[in-house]
Amino acid sequence: MTVHFIGAGPGAPDLITVRGRDLIARCPLVLYAGSLVPREVLACADPDARVIDTAPMTLDQIVEQMRQAEKAGEDVARVHSGDPSLYGAIAEQIRRLKDLGIAYDVTPGVPAYAAAAAALGQELTLPDVSQTVILTRTAMKASAMPEGEDLATLAASGATLAVHLSVRNLKHVTETLEPIYGADCPAAVVYRASWPDEQVIRGTLEDIRQKVRAAKITRTALILVGRVLNQSDFADSRLYDPGHVHILRPKRRA
Repeated sequence: MTVHFIGAGPGAPDLITVRGRDLIARCPLVLYAGSLVPREVLACADPDARVIDTAPMTLDQIVEQMRQAEKAGEDVARVHSGDPSLYGAIAEQIRRLKDLGIAYDVTPGVPAYAAAAAALGQELTLPDVSQTVILTRTAMKASAMPEGEDLATLAASGATLAVHLSVRNLKHVTETLEPIYGADCPAAVVYRASWPDEQVIRGTLEDIRQKVRAAKITRTALILVGRVLNQSDFADSRLYDPGHVHILRPKRRA
């Protein structure tokens, strides 16, 4: 018996991995985070499987479902949104499973920031502009940010920022970043990336909050900030440069 933690992807049913889909199809018990995982992702589940939305459940109740499945010798598909390694709350479940001696594994999924970049139709790293993407969030009602991981400290790098779980804290985000990135720095908010009602709002640190308020977006959105978001004057990557020699494209003899 194994508990399979599965990344469902950002929302579109066809963005789940083949492995994740196959695991859901064969597990007698499917536990899914219904507040973020659309039911369509679970269409592949066996008609006889027990499919339970864990949104109203506590950690103890979720683990008890896993424990009962282990007693019955039944595999469990534990389905989380995006990729479970990012803000997935799987670590606390895994700790309980280890204490109980229950086997588990993890199947990655398409993360929200990747789906947001796809919605924007662009790369988040560009030569001579930014070669680093920082995935972070801000502290509101959730856990406090550890020392040294406040937004201003991270922004000092000048990297592209993907700020999760913070659209309701957008005032703080823009006020913190404007002195560092500049008021004209491009910013984007992607609401429910890959869902049918996806919205993409582009602007700058100066006006993005006003645009988001006008769109009445208050949850399930990712904030992206960085100069890569409107750059067209950047150097080509050396990857395909004819003068760049590597093992798959060795220098030809004259």
